[in-house]
Amino acid sequence: MATELRLNVSGTPADDGRRSALQLIEIEENADGPTTMLIRLPVNRTSDGDLDYVSDGSFDPMTNLSVVLTMEDGSAHCVFDGYVLSWRLHLDRTSSTSTIDVWAQDASWLMGMDETVREWTGMTDGEIANEIFDAYGFMSDDANTDDDSPQHDDDSHTLLQRASDLRFLRGLARRNGKLLRVACTDTPGERTGYFVRPDLTADPSATLTLSQPETWNIDALDFEWDVLRPTDVQAAQVDLASSSSDGVAGNASDSGLAALGERDYATYAGNSSTVLLTPSADVAELAVRTGATLREAQWFVRCKGETTADDLGAILRVGRIVSLEGAGSLHSCNWLVWSVVHRITTDRVGLVFTLVRNSVGGSGSLSTLLEGI
Repeated sequence: MATELRLNVSGTPADDGRRSALQLIEIEENADGPTTMLIRLPVNRTSDGDLDYVSDGSFDPMTNLSVVLTMEDGSAHCVFDGYVLSWRLHLDRTSSTSTIDVWAQDASWLMGMDETVREWTGMTDGEIANEIFDAYGFMSDDANTDDDSPQHDDDSHTLLQRASDLRFLRGLARRNGKLLRVACTDTPGERTGYFVRPDLTADPSATLTLSQPETWNIDALDFEWDVLRPTDVQAAQVDLASSSSDGVAGNASDSGLAALGERDYATYAGNSSTVLLTPSADVAELAVRTGATLREAQWFVRCKGETTADDLGAILRVGRIVSLEGAGSLHSCNWLVWSVVHRITTDRVGLVFTLVRNSVGGSGSLSTLLEGI
């Protein structure tokens, strides 16, 4: 395969023997969960009667593992950087079928090891995320404090943490309508903490096409949508700092994200659907929480498919934008990558992906979108 694999164990590249013995590496990235990895290796008896990879410390608990994929153009993609958390050994009397499966999780696991109680004050949610990332040696993405929450002050209310840092940040990310991830880009060990809203205006990082036999890079796609979601969110709360008995409204009919197509969810659904949100502890947070609820609900279109890194000429990454061609006027346009499974064997890097949209219809003319079908 043209795509080059580099597996690092405890920061050191695996030797040729270990790399050639690999039966499977499966890395799953998700927008709403941690990145996980499975490595499968054959187990043989050594000359002194012991077992490969089992007793030699290769995959002891918390061993650091990383995987870098380098494309033919030289671009490097660190698709995993994390730690061994579990393994399963299968032994057979015919050693040719004995295997070890090693499971690992990305470096966000470090934030989930200890539960803590802490009061946060004088900071926004994005600033809190950055301080937590810094405590684990992670860099913070520049966009973490964009589209941020109000500051938590003693005058209104402080923010109390009673959970691990990972669980606490996941809760903050959901109520802000943001994605929480810890990942490296091209260099293992250089980890960045992301507490960001998806950038739906970014240029596509890859183009998936079914248009022409000379250019197509996928064999099949499956689409689905549902309209069992709210189009509006309503919330109201009494302001304890005011003498008025009228509640303060924090209603939302706009998620705050750009639509990826011509018709957003409310327009395509055709009927309104309202959900009532339980008030927050602070009036200033109402708009943030109602917008986040609507943002989560409006990923109503999904696309699933499979390709290879060599066919696509790119590595798909969660949170990036990709362009889709040849899927008709309803689905040809830009999509957000929600999950990717990198299935790596000795001869290919398979990409099993899920894309999402908050709208339908493309931005081009119908004749352009249907060209080549």
